[in-house]
Amino acid sequence: MIGILVPAHNEAGCLDTCLRSLSIAAAHPRLRGEPVRVTVALDACTDASADICRRHGAGMVPVEARCVGAARAAAADALIRMGARWLASTDADSQVPADWLVAQCEAGTEVFCGVVDLGDLAPRQAWLRSCFQRGERWGHGHGRVHGANMGVSTRAYLAAGGFAAQRCSEDVDLVKRLQASGASICWAGDPVVSTSARLVGRASGGFADHLAALAAQEHGVPPQLALAS
Repeated sequence: MIGILVPAHNEAGCLDTCLRSLSIAAAHPRLRGEPVRVTVALDACTDASADICRRHGAGMVPVEARCVGAARAAAADALIRMGARWLASTDADSQVPADWLVAQCEAGTEVFCGVVDLGDLAPRQAWLRSCFQRGERWGHGHGRVHGANMGVSTRAYLAAGGFAAQRCSEDVDLVKRLQASGASICWAGDPVVSTSARLVGRASGGFADHLAALAAQEHGVPPQLALAS
């Protein structure tokens, strides 16, 4: 079985789109009918995220940590108990392409690290995409780590100790430990996961803060003023 883990803290506004994309990826014919299980870690959710999960038949793990690392770990643990051999990770504000799982499973490595790009932007914020893309590394061997586009074999995940309860950079921390353990890694340039371009995120120090810092640098103003751009 392939497991997909999704941490969520009040993501009802985008979770439906995320789960729809995961359903398409799970049905890819090159998976040859292997079961795919999606588990969403509902971390201190007070919105309609649980209802959306039920509509899609996604598993749910309640968490009260307000910590993305703890949420990812809880979802991973649940999937491992269900017998998952592979753990694919994305975010509730992201959309995966149809060949996302296929690429991970066919990479032939113990770890898959993919890239992300920004999703839909308002016309007046089109500059943010080029700003983000200039600062990224693309193509095979990129060396970037994004929790929205990664995967790991259960064996390697357990050997490395799993996701730590960190409020940000839990994905980077895990990959560093996987590297130290000697796990083989595919730094894949595609498929690309589309993720939210919001500048105010759920976790301090996370991807949204990175975008806000890029926006501030682009406009030469403090991050809080760049948010209005």
